[in-house]
Amino acid sequence: MLSRRRKRADHKGLPVRFLRRRVKAFMRKRESTENACFSPLRLTLAGTVFSKVQLLHAHAPQAALAGRSNVGKSSLLNALAGVRKLARVSAAPGKTRSLNFYRIGETEAFIVDLPGYGYAKRANTERRSWAELLQHYLRFSPGLKVLVLLLDARLPPQESDLKMLAFASSLALPVLPVLSKADKCNKKELSACLAAWLPLAGNAPLVTSAEKGFGLAELGATLQEILIPQPVS
Repeated sequence: MLSRRRKRADHKGLPVRFLRRRVKAFMRKRESTENACFSPLRLTLAGTVFSKVQLLHAHAPQAALAGRSNVGKSSLLNALAGVRKLARVSAAPGKTRSLNFYRIGETEAFIVDLPGYGYAKRANTERRSWAELLQHYLRFSPGLKVLVLLLDARLPPQESDLKMLAFASSLALPVLPVLSKADKCNKKELSACLAAWLPLAGNAPLVTSAEKGFGLAELGATLQEILIPQPVS
């Protein structure tokens, strides 16, 4: 599921059958109103960070949630938590100005919501400050296990997303690509998006919809597997 671009698999000969199966599975789920298999992660806000000196839980297992400012990070967090207003959702992008640490249940594992990138309607000094904090966190957090890169399923690969992917690769940081807003795509559009990201990210992204609940069970289970090791029986 995870990818390190340095060790990317050879994708000569795109696995079209795999992509078709993933799209068909998503389309079947989209026609259903049931999402009974998903159990919310019980996320609670543990801390908010605006500067490097405030960074929390350095050695605790963490998954960083990154994406463009209007990709739907807050909506996805709320859906994963099963709480409508845990993370603030706004019609105007760029509202997250801090690193928000969300604890998973009673564990010492966290999902960290990063400031959205690629939004221009902020002062240059403010955007530089966000970028410095984000880069410092990604570079110097020993507990960081994975970067969850949220990608808009309605769009082709964006330059800002490719830059974030390249930055993670330069740090040898594993990336979990996740498509958001997939309920707003038809079968052809979703297939094209998956095919475009497969050779770039190293594997096919998970397909999700915060609004409809699709893909949340798979994403939640993947995050728990990464962050909360199970005892060997």
